[in-house]
Amino acid sequence: MTLRALYDLPAPAKLNLFLHVVGRRADGYHLLQSVFVLIDWADTLHVERRDDGQLHRHDLGAALPGDDLSLRAARLLQQESGCSLGADLSIDKQLPWGAGLGGGSSDAATTLLALNRLWGLNWPRSRLLALGARLGADVPFFIGGRNAFVEGVGERLIPIVFPTQHFAVVKPAASLATAAVFASPLVRRDTEAAILAGSFDDACDPEAGLRGLTDRVVGGFGRNDLQAAAEAQCDEVVKAVTWVHTRFGNSRMTGSGSAVFARVGTGDQPVATFPAGLLPPGWVGRLCRSLDRHPLWGWAC
Repeated sequence: MTLRALYDLPAPAKLNLFLHVVGRRADGYHLLQSVFVLIDWADTLHVERRDDGQLHRHDLGAALPGDDLSLRAARLLQQESGCSLGADLSIDKQLPWGAGLGGGSSDAATTLLALNRLWGLNWPRSRLLALGARLGADVPFFIGGRNAFVEGVGERLIPIVFPTQHFAVVKPAASLATAAVFASPLVRRDTEAAILAGSFDDACDPEAGLRGLTDRVVGGFGRNDLQAAAEAQCDEVVKAVTWVHTRFGNSRMTGSGSAVFARVGTGDQPVATFPAGLLPPGWVGRLCRSLDRHPLWGWAC
């Protein structure tokens, strides 16, 4: 039987638990090190097959840009696969944009995973990863589907096992443009690269370095090298950092956007509650739990 539609597909957000700028390539792209962790705040997509080859997006919540990453992802997959089918993409947008949570990239990844199945392409994950890298630096992470130590410009992903943690995540009304933040002279571009203890060629314990890094990250390792630039450009980022730290005892900006998070608990139960009624006007936030894997992780091999 031909598959006609896929409904209620999650596109989860991510947090950068730290973000270090360790250099810059000759072409101007920044070289990064970070740990990306999936969280349970998500957009929801519904994807229906079309036989006429047309691609359409329908906004079920907030209006998206006319040619957003999900449409671009569908178009790229259609072109590269030579598929004559199309799709209707309906998106219930819950993740704020300009936040550093990777919402647009996650929508694109879920679109690729869904259409790969709906169109019967059955591309392997490696092929979808290469396609995702052409769409944006964060897209491969969501296609990879595992929490990861990330290097380069976002294309090198080393999966890590990350213990369940809870985070308070707050996005002020203001949003930030990635290019403007990276262009700031306040961005530190020479942070010493983290060296993983041990070696992946170590037959005795090839993943010792990753375990050691995970232990450090859980304890609050590192910083966000973009935060000073973001705070200089946007007073609301400063206010959000202060608001979160006052209530939870720690705070850090995620990615290149204006969202700020705090660690609030581990394991099955958080150790804090989110004071949603106290958020300033125009701000959004929620208490989130980290995910071990992307909910659609099994959709590609």
